[in-house]
Amino acid sequence: MILTFSYTILRKEMDAVLTCMVDEKIGPGELNQKLVQTVKEAVGCDGAVAFRSSSIALSYALRALNLEAGSSIMISALADDWQYAAVESCGFKPLVLDVDEDCALVTAESVENGIKQGGRLLILSENFGIMPEAEEMQKILSLGVPVIEDISKSFGSTITFPPSEENAEAVVAKAGTFGVFSILGLEEFDTITGGGGAVLLAPKKRNWTAVKSFVETALGTDILPDINSSLAWVQIKEFERNEALRKTIFEMYAHALRNGKNKTFVRGSLEESTVWSFPVVLAGSVKDAKQYANKKDVAITAAFEHSVIAVHGEEFAEPCIHAKSLYLRCVLFPLYPRLGSEAATKIAKVLGTLP
Repeated sequence: MILTFSYTILRKEMDAVLTCMVDEKIGPGELNQKLVQTVKEAVGCDGAVAFRSSSIALSYALRALNLEAGSSIMISALADDWQYAAVESCGFKPLVLDVDEDCALVTAESVENGIKQGGRLLILSENFGIMPEAEEMQKILSLGVPVIEDISKSFGSTITFPPSEENAEAVVAKAGTFGVFSILGLEEFDTITGGGGAVLLAPKKRNWTAVKSFVETALGTDILPDINSSLAWVQIKEFERNEALRKTIFEMYAHALRNGKNKTFVRGSLEESTVWSFPVVLAGSVKDAKQYANKKDVAITAAFEHSVIAVHGEEFAEPCIHAKSLYLRCVLFPLYPRLGSEAATKIAKVLGTLP
């Protein structure tokens, strides 16, 4: 059976973790700082800090923004449910937004409606490495509320902005540089994994200054240990190689899918879009698709089984009809660097004949 997910841990990553253990330096230390510096350089931001979880990272960002207690924070109905739980635990109210069915992202229109309902801040989840189109991102940023990007699935993605009055040439901007803060999750199935953890990034100096004082007095138990940092650091170093392998497989899958009646999400060119798994929006039933794939020894998984709409579905089913539909119809097919050409070819055949 070809599993939907597999850890992308190769010899280099194992060596880094083992070296950390042999040196008996597994708590927060030098490798944590090494990871932070590497992420800062890769994304292009002024400051960063590595925490033990995305929830902790978000809590520090919210403290720095000094929002009024009880304020409404907008999140996508298809965001991972940790966002909903973290917002509540920090004393704020989650305001859940519907998405565009073609790309699984919140739209400027849904954010604008959220603001009218009292939304004071947006956590922008960039699912599957898909970014908003340039015009859509500009609209979102122009709405006047702070934005925190969740780049756990979009690390490495970019948006190309066409020439304008301010810039004579096209401008390429990276995921993680659009909001006041961004969060790079390092959980087991994120694009970059440390076996757990998250990096909080501040693209601009003034935002880093706002959070830095809280970071300097952070509890040691909040900071990411070196043993996790070592794994994540090597993964970032190997990112381009792994991403090239993922994109080769993605192109094979996308070509095969065109022969059938199912579809994947609309995204920019693969040059601009990071690949995270392979989502398929089914025309038929999930049960039939799973049975068919299982007969071919391919395991598929519900794409949004840990999302806000999955956990709180009854509460948001009516206002988030597009998200509810995608939750019920979208599945993930195996796509990871260690897959190999033989397995990828087999999966592509399944995609082309999927009921």
